[in-house]
Amino acid sequence: MTNPRILIACVGNIFLGDDGFGTEVALRLAGRLLPPGVVLKDFGICGLDLTYALLEQWDLVILVDACARGGEPGTVYLIEPDQVETAAQGAPAACVETHGMNPMSVLRAAKLMGGARSRILLVGCEPADLGSDEEGKLGLSAPVEAAVDEAVSMIETLISKALTGELTEAVLQLH
Repeated sequence: MTNPRILIACVGNIFLGDDGFGTEVALRLAGRLLPPGVVLKDFGICGLDLTYALLEQWDLVILVDACARGGEPGTVYLIEPDQVETAAQGAPAACVETHGMNPMSVLRAAKLMGGARSRILLVGCEPADLGSDEEGKLGLSAPVEAAVDEAVSMIETLISKALTGELTEAVLQLH
């Protein structure tokens, strides 16, 4: 891939426990040297900002977020969101909350606006505790904190594979 553009889009709410996973991954990646053309951005809960970022042309977008899928807390997932899933019938409307974040709603909104044509991968982590809006909870649980380095390593591998043109379905199935 010649001069690829890769966006690492980290999302989450640091006041809701493990929902801050994406932000913690962004902090760890910020201390590393990223190749030219790779942009790291912590969007926090700013869904509108992420929507606008997805309107740009990227060769690869790596979303990083807490991702409840029923596994053991701290399990790191690599998911390629199905294009059908982002435009599914009966899916929630493609509205973007200016102070909230639902990555699938953001992807639908960006697609409706003519964006989100890039290949999108989600590096997610099974949360143990998401706190509550009323009480809040700062900090990651122990299993999710332990998974941050694994996610960083996975992202670095994805970038390396994308830069060498080796990011294939077979690579995705290994995770």
